[in-house]
Amino acid sequence: MSAQTFELLILGSGAASPTAKRNPSAQLLNITDRYFLIDCGEATQMQLRKYKAKIQKINHILISHMHGDHFFGLPGLLSTLQLMDRKNPLHIYGPKELRPVIEVILEASESKLSYDLVWHYTYNNGLNLLFEDEKVEVYSFPLRHRIYCTGFLFKEKPLPRRINMDKLKKFKVSQAEIHKLKKGLDVYNDMGQIVKNNKLTSDPPPSRSFAYCSDTISDRGIVPYIENVNLLYHEATFLSDNTKRAKQTFHSTAKQAGSIAKRANVEKLIIGHFSARYDSTDRFLSEARSSFRKTEVAEEGLTFTV
Repeated sequence: MSAQTFELLILGSGAASPTAKRNPSAQLLNITDRYFLIDCGEATQMQLRKYKAKIQKINHILISHMHGDHFFGLPGLLSTLQLMDRKNPLHIYGPKELRPVIEVILEASESKLSYDLVWHYTYNNGLNLLFEDEKVEVYSFPLRHRIYCTGFLFKEKPLPRRINMDKLKKFKVSQAEIHKLKKGLDVYNDMGQIVKNNKLTSDPPPSRSFAYCSDTISDRGIVPYIENVNLLYHEATFLSDNTKRAKQTFHSTAKQAGSIAKRANVEKLIIGHFSARYDSTDRFLSEARSSFRKTEVAEEGLTFTV
């Protein structure tokens, strides 16, 4: 697999009640071989196996809020990782209320994990950095739901400049200077002359981004957090015939999700979290596309590549 992978696998696309066709919320994001599990509804581990995901490579699990369809699959997954003799620490990000719930379940079931859980709490007072390494940044941001809830923003860090090896030979620049060139710096050649970076390199591909908007009423206030992302997931629990119900339950309609995507100038929108009252997603797609043409449905098993 390419070191520059940026792929989102849909594991669950249903709302509160699972159906024969749809499981509760869960997605697996792979950014340059860093695996992030986003929400973990019931049967998430079954979906991971069904779609042949690399379960042991998941080092980060992010939970948006404490409604069961977003985290009830977590205790089972933690137990399975124990049975798989996992050794690497597992980082869990979510509301502070999540930790005591999980710890009580593990204690009551006398489950002693073979690996450490590292807890990170989310906050809903703006954009907050949750994780960072040399390749990726992950943030939380506030959503408006019936209970405390956050979205997540994943940003690839700027990629290194592309090196033209033929030009290195032409300008007699040592390969030892490559690390400087990748950073955009000018270098000296074998004769002690300065060679400009743009003579030896070209621009890298643009950095990529993904925003995950879990359960939320339609809220223009999130636009600054998700603006210009390549890929946006936004819940679309209801169709327009249930706009009133969506407002009462602090959810969104497909058309509203499309409007948010348009306002945020995103590249592509994925809609999901469909209410069990709807058998088909066809109308969801048409309603969302009436606001934002570049919309796709979060069908389980689909992989979206950026």
